Amino acid sequence: MLTNEPRHGYWCECWTQDLAEDERPTLRASLDAYSASQADRWVAVTLRTISPALDSDASDTAWAWLSQGRIATRQALLRSDPCAVTITHAQTRITWTIRPAIFLPLAHRQGIELPARAPDFKPHTPD
Repeated sequence: MLTNEPRHGYWCECWTQDLAEDERPTLRASLDAYSASQADRWVAVTLRTISPALDSDASDTAWAWLSQGRIATRQALLRSDPCAVTITHAQTRITWTIRPAIFLPLAHRQGIELPARAPDFKPHTPD
C-alpha cells in the first residue's frame, strides 16, 4: 500500500546489556510495526524462540509475560502507551521496547534525477 500520508504504528527495539561488564545497552534489532498485534507478536516470537536456552528464572519470566503480560502490553499499546519487556539471563539483560510512532512516507524517487553532486557523497568513516 503506497500512500503519501503518515501512518500510525509502533517502533520496536531489542537491547542487550552485559551486567558483569557494566556496559551500556547495545541495540540488537528493530522493527517498524503497523499494529499492536504485530508489535507484541515480534516480542512473543522472539521469547518463544529463545526460551529453551534461558536459565530457569529467565524462562519463567518469559513465559509469565507470554501468558499474562502480553495481554497488558497489548492493552497499553492500544492506549498508545509505550511498553517494555525485560528478562535477565545469567549476566545479560534483554529488553524489548515498543513505542507508538508516526511513520512518514519517504519521497518517491522513481523517474527523478538525483542532484548533480550526489554521486560524490562519501559516508564518513570513523578513525
